[in-house]
Amino acid sequence: MMSQMPALLAGFVLATTAAAQETKLKIGDPAPKLQVGKWVQGEPVKGFDSDKVYIVEFWATWCGPCRVSIPHLNELHEQFKDKGLVVIGQDVWERDESLVEPFIKKMGDQMTYRVALDDKSKEEKGAMAVTWMEAAGQNGIPASFLVNKQGKIAWIGHPMSLKPTLIEDVLADRYDLAKAAAEHAEQERNKEKQMELSRKLSMSFRNEDWDEAEKVVAELEKIIPEAARSGLGMVRFQILASRKDYDGAFKLANRISEADLDNAVLQNQIAWTIATKPGLEKRDLALAEKIAERGVKASKGKDANILDTLARVQFMNGKQAEAVQTEQKAVDLAEGEAKEKFAEFLASYKAGKLPDLDE
Repeated sequence: MMSQMPALLAGFVLATTAAAQETKLKIGDPAPKLQVGKWVQGEPVKGFDSDKVYIVEFWATWCGPCRVSIPHLNELHEQFKDKGLVVIGQDVWERDESLVEPFIKKMGDQMTYRVALDDKSKEEKGAMAVTWMEAAGQNGIPASFLVNKQGKIAWIGHPMSLKPTLIEDVLADRYDLAKAAAEHAEQERNKEKQMELSRKLSMSFRNEDWDEAEKVVAELEKIIPEAARSGLGMVRFQILASRKDYDGAFKLANRISEADLDNAVLQNQIAWTIATKPGLEKRDLALAEKIAERGVKASKGKDANILDTLARVQFMNGKQAEAVQTEQKAVDLAEGEAKEKFAEFLASYKAGKLPDLDE
């Protein structure tokens, strides 16, 4: 029987395919102008000053990963605001803009930088959504752009991958923009090959051809950006687990986790996979709990989904009381349907039963 492509692999293939779309806005290009509908926090920024460096970060209130990345951006803001860094939280693709100000208020001292709504007066999608996100081929949020003192884009990527050392280099004008632009151009040229290899990887999983899958991963690793390689690590985890090499799989999972301790989303992904991946004959639940705790720490305990993961692993490890306490925190933080779901999980933990997961 052919195995179904795992969700982790599907996500990686989707991200690789999305990245392969033609882009008009690249590293090294002049940053588009700011087209803000309304500034809802902080002093307005009318243009890019030559003595400042800017992070323009695209997010929305409904975006769970955005909620995780906001405290990280705030730390960068606090660390470098007196050295010339300006952080702009650019709301985009928002379903209900009336939720933005209450969201900022709830975040409190975790979101103290400037925040703006998109300008939809002439463009239904939003002017910033079109001239920045769409132009750069960015199809998911959160996404950040780093603009240097010359008003050029120095970096594009997930905000959790934006390191203080990079900002320091750009602020000090020692960042090699030409090199970064050349590397970005090389990545653009490799996109068609990425798509083809991603299709091969998907096929090898469907055929349960693990030797072929490993060969394709090795080829992908040579051409994809470094920031995307943690996704390849998780694909390797899937291959090892499918081969029933559980010791190798869990050692790899721990290495991936330790290599990116500040990435709360990645920590949560690893812990959840170990705890819930169908078909595993062995689960290292002690490792899953340790990694889930790393995710909670990286997110400052502010992400309901990560707390929910930790609660599940705690319960699976026989720690019912701890699971109840942790899930209660998830319920308190969650909103809407997620709050209702986590409340059901909490009741299940209190009753001594591991909650069923949706198919």
